[in-house]
Amino acid sequence: MDRLRKTAMLAGGLYLVTFAASIPARFFFLDPVLSDSGYIVGSGADTRVLVGGLLDMVNALACIATAVVLFTVVKRQSQTLALGFVASRLLEAAIISIGVVSLFAVVTLRQDLAGTAGADEASLVPVGAALVAVYEWTFLFGPNVLAAVNALLLGTLMYRSGLVPRAIPLMGLIGAPLLLASVLGVVFGTHDLAAGQHVIAAAPIALWELSLGVYLTVKGFNPAAVAALTSTDRDSELSPA
Repeated sequence: MDRLRKTAMLAGGLYLVTFAASIPARFFFLDPVLSDSGYIVGSGADTRVLVGGLLDMVNALACIATAVVLFTVVKRQSQTLALGFVASRLLEAAIISIGVVSLFAVVTLRQDLAGTAGADEASLVPVGAALVAVYEWTFLFGPNVLAAVNALLLGTLMYRSGLVPRAIPLMGLIGAPLLLASVLGVVFGTHDLAAGQHVIAAAPIALWELSLGVYLTVKGFNPAAVAALTSTDRDSELSPA
């Protein structure tokens, strides 16, 4: 139980790291390049953008770590769903990394070409806009689509096992289809990521991940649920099959 308590604390802490890294990255550090269409030919705030990108990479690595840490426990409920959760988190981290690279490319082009003799600034602006658009699409499919997929996979595991109070994964299971529906709206242009309906649709997923992180850090896994999963594992090992 001491080992599982440490596992729960580590997993919960990693979930909180994803919040601590991703929120300031998106809404503060990366804002100069995301909000200024002429950033690539302007004076720039490169250090700020680079810090935001590094924070996003911390978020990506923490995403992978949450799945790896939880796998040893939730695989006792369903190894298929647990593997799916690890794969989904890996894909989410990969997509986030692509977005970071695209913004770093904007910074590199601004530093190497903008303002130099012979640079075609009229051509650089659409290139910068295209790289920012890549980031925006990675943000849609990484921390949005795959966050919903993660909620369906891990939420199912947590709800069935009872490792945490079922109200927590229920938020994720309810929020996942809402978020996916909103993402479809963004894809087909009915609203954008900053629209109120998307913020509302994404709120249950954010609450699910935040409450899971806080609960695992403070309380840990439900001992009765852990005992039940351990007993199931033992019965499987003793089975003639």
